[in-house]
Amino acid sequence: MNVIFTCGGTAGHINPAIAVANILKERHPDVNILFIGAKGHMEEKLVPKAGYELKCLPGSGLSRSISFAGLKKNVKALKNVLSAVGQCKKFIREFQADVVVGTGGYASFPALHAASKLGIPTIVHEANAVPGLTTKMAAKTATRVLVAFEESAQYYKKPEKVEVVGMPVCKEFVLTEREAARKELGLDSRPLVVSAFGSLGARAMNYAMADFMKLEQADGMPFQHIHATGSYGWAWMPDHLKEQGIDHENCSGLDMREYIYNMPTVMAAADVIISRAGASTLNEIGASGTPCILIPSPNVTNDHQTKNAKVLADRGGAVLIPEGENMGKQLYDTVTELLADHERRSHMSAQLRQLVVLDSAQRICDMIEELAAGENG
Repeated sequence: MNVIFTCGGTAGHINPAIAVANILKERHPDVNILFIGAKGHMEEKLVPKAGYELKCLPGSGLSRSISFAGLKKNVKALKNVLSAVGQCKKFIREFQADVVVGTGGYASFPALHAASKLGIPTIVHEANAVPGLTTKMAAKTATRVLVAFEESAQYYKKPEKVEVVGMPVCKEFVLTEREAARKELGLDSRPLVVSAFGSLGARAMNYAMADFMKLEQADGMPFQHIHATGSYGWAWMPDHLKEQGIDHENCSGLDMREYIYNMPTVMAAADVIISRAGASTLNEIGASGTPCILIPSPNVTNDHQTKNAKVLADRGGAVLIPEGENMGKQLYDTVTELLADHERRSHMSAQLRQLVVLDSAQRICDMIEELAAGENG
């Protein structure tokens, strides 16, 4: 069986594909797996690190601006897409793909479109409650359309092709035990707080976390803290902390890094996580049952992160805080309150686990096997 996964741009598109690929590899040790992504994006790090081959297309996303510069960018993007479809046809023929699975990002549409033109069964998965542009276009010709939320089905013209399967997460988010994780990370007896705002980082939130770190340092580091800056934040945040008088390299319990590659371990060990509200992240949080504070990004289409976050907050599994001024102190006070309330955190953890479809990756693997065998195509 030969299976292509196409995804990219952010970890939220890439990690679900890797989760499904890992399950497929466990079931079929002789399966051949290829990833198609875009140059200059996160997949160039995450996919090889997961042990899979990656083919890259030239990257050029669409602009939502109606300016001349935006129009010029979109003309270039259209040319790149047309060229990418041809490249993808070449990749698919050479690999002799049986099924192509797309989980979002720039590369997904040309790969899924090319597969459909070649008569190869395709699966497209949408993580958010409101489908993105790539999913909407790919769904027109996809063999199967999968969504994480029940509310998503209404956005598709052919609801009979839509199936709610939840969001695939790596099984380690479910199986990793807290004490083993804390031992692996070399933590002491203090609680652990984790903060991460996407693989690229969020400038406003990195500034807020710098204020947060200043407060925790002034309080003598009452808890341990792992913070991921994202690729953009890593370029400037270390210098910014030094300007604020924060010696992050020598501060006991403060661990700042560009990206958290061992997130299942870190999340299992954490007492509280502070995060954006992308669908992939929320499902990882739910699978691990880690109490969370969510700050939805105000810069996403249709405000889908707020809609995602409200699902968790309305059930008592998360604290939802809109992005705003003086975030560092607000977050520090909220973390302090949560860490002092073990009963509330236990309730949050239980509610989170009830919201997650734990066998999502397995269900998608079932469909891949069916389509590869020529069933229900």
